[in-house]
Amino acid sequence: QVRLEESGGGSVQSGGSLRLSCAHSGFNANNYCMGWFRQAPGKGREGVATIFTDRTTNYADSVTGRFTISQDNEKNTLYLQMNSLKPEDTAMYYCAADPGNYRFWVGRSMYWGQGAQVTVSS
Repeated sequence: QVRLEESGGGSVQSGGSLRLSCAHSGFNANNYCMGWFRQAPGKGREGVATIFTDRTTNYADSVTGRFTISQDNEKNTLYLQMNSLKPEDTAMYYCAADPGNYRFWVGRSMYWGQGAQVTVSS
């Protein structure tokens, strides 16, 4: 049974940092596309950071240079280090995983976590 569980969300002031973690089980992460999406109130879901099946990474333009995605497969955990946070980063952040890059990229991953709230105040 596949499980994804996010942690590390919270409230921070503008310019601060947070690290999200996604503990996962039930699949071999080396063979999966994994990453983070976010959804702000009243807005659609947005891809934030991705590790593709070839282990290359991709970031949304809005977070490039501030966010870093990483993976520790010994700990079965995916991370998102978020620095220089801005109020517009406020959203629910979701961890996702899929065996295929395309389905992940278009937001139709097979597996999703429950989400972690990130709130950035000005």
